[in-house]
Amino acid sequence: MAPRLVVIEADGGSRGNPGPAGYGAVLRDPDTGEVLAERSAAIGTATNNVAEYRGLIAGLEAAAELGAAEVEARLDSKLVVEQMCGRWQIKNPGLRPLAAQAAGLVGQFAAVRFTWIPRNRNRHADALANAAMDAAAGAPARPATRAAEEPRPVAAADSPARAAAREAAARAATARTSGTDPATAPASWEPRPSFTATRLVIVRHGATEYTEQRRYSGRVDVPLSDQGRAQAEATANRVAALAPSAAAVVSSPLSRCRDTAGAIAAALGGKPVRDNDDLVECDFGVWDGRTFAEVRERWAGEMDAWLAATTVAPPGGESFAEVATRSRRAVDELRKAYPGETVVVVSHVSPIKLILRDALGGGDTLLHRLFLDAAGISVVDLWPDGGVAVRSVNDTAHLPSS
Repeated sequence: MAPRLVVIEADGGSRGNPGPAGYGAVLRDPDTGEVLAERSAAIGTATNNVAEYRGLIAGLEAAAELGAAEVEARLDSKLVVEQMCGRWQIKNPGLRPLAAQAAGLVGQFAAVRFTWIPRNRNRHADALANAAMDAAAGAPARPATRAAEEPRPVAAADSPARAAAREAAARAATARTSGTDPATAPASWEPRPSFTATRLVIVRHGATEYTEQRRYSGRVDVPLSDQGRAQAEATANRVAALAPSAAAVVSSPLSRCRDTAGAIAAALGGKPVRDNDDLVECDFGVWDGRTFAEVRERWAGEMDAWLAATTVAPPGGESFAEVATRSRRAVDELRKAYPGETVVVVSHVSPIKLILRDALGGGDTLLHRLFLDAAGISVVDLWPDGGVAVRSVNDTAHLPSS
């Protein structure tokens, strides 16, 4: 049976840049890590970037041969990832045909996600590329298994620009969603009829005592404050005006969201509130319930690391990358369950920021620059073809003045 999803790890290198070049691609089962296929070849004289594109193309071709419906392509080339996602221009004319070929292959799959990974997590593909270059040069092949376990020299030293790109990628470690990622969706300026979209009316819960005291509030079930209850009522009236025919109200199971959602459901005529555990707030571990100042004083190093990378979790807690995985899953479920309908989603700061990051096609920096008020409303449209429109972010005009 053909795999639904495969992971591609691809790399390429050049000994000279340009110089003798080769590529490698490994296809894995996402659940077991089992190697499903390998591809590698020497490609004569070429640059690092050309070789990296060739590795991606070979991996996509192999995934198509396996009959995969979805692909996650993992590369340690920030340039290829960003260009394939449409965020960086392809200024080198020699790369444009390769990017176009890769884009044509992407179109054969239901969804393709591009993810940057550090070089030390891409050793198997790097080993295949080096083995191909060794074979072309008549040198003894270096075993891929050893290279997958131990660090080995790269094919050639990075150029200053490429090294800077890798450093920026290491700080961001940006992951992307499948299906709803604007980078892989068809680009168009043509108006789409809004009634064919699944509309998400996304609401942050009302204020709590922790909100007012500037405390981390993750999994602790702190209730709405008096101010938060007033905000919930005002938000309910606003949502009822925005989405009088909403098909469902879906909420994080924590009471601050549940109570906000309940007010909205009542304003919509008494709709039931459906819990979705994937919409729960980030688990802040030992920071939960502590003030921002307390955490900065006691865990300064851990906090700096957490702010620098979405893959880092607070002590005993959950990383934003993990929150992103489940928030994407929640969005995908809603798209499938309510095609062409409006759904009210009540959640917390972290899941909402990550949903908006993906919808806007932004990087991780957006998470630290986007402010979401308690009881703020954001609206996102998701079309069946993968198109996304962010119609509003953090609308608070309905809230009583403090």
